[in-house]
Amino acid sequence: MKTLTKSEEQVMQALWKVEKGFLKDIIDQMPDPKPHTNTVATMLKILIEKKFVDFEVFSRAHRYFPLVSKESYSKGSLIKFVDSYFSGSYQQAVSFLVKEKEMSIQDLELLLQQLKKK
Repeated sequence: MKTLTKSEEQVMQALWKVEKGFLKDIIDQMPDPKPHTNTVATMLKILIEKKFVDFEVFSRAHRYFPLVSKESYSKGSLIKFVDSYFSGSYQQAVSFLVKEKEMSIQDLELLLQQLKKK
């Protein structure tokens, strides 16, 4: 799966929130300060080329929708991140988070309980 720039990912985050939407709907979901309309339109064109987004035509307007789900992109990004920074070891990644106090031992215990239930 192709990776996205921060700007492209920001547009995708907004589109995932609206599920299907026109340019204005997508911009409305973006954090302040909101990017210029032309910037978002350009990002959407790039996302269409990358096969992350498609659109339907309504008169002269386009209604955009994601072709890649947030879950699918998140999974791919996480796998790539762990591969790149932790040699593919999720154990090293979790150990790093605990060591850096980004994840508490209580969080880790809750995660283990949830995994045992599955």
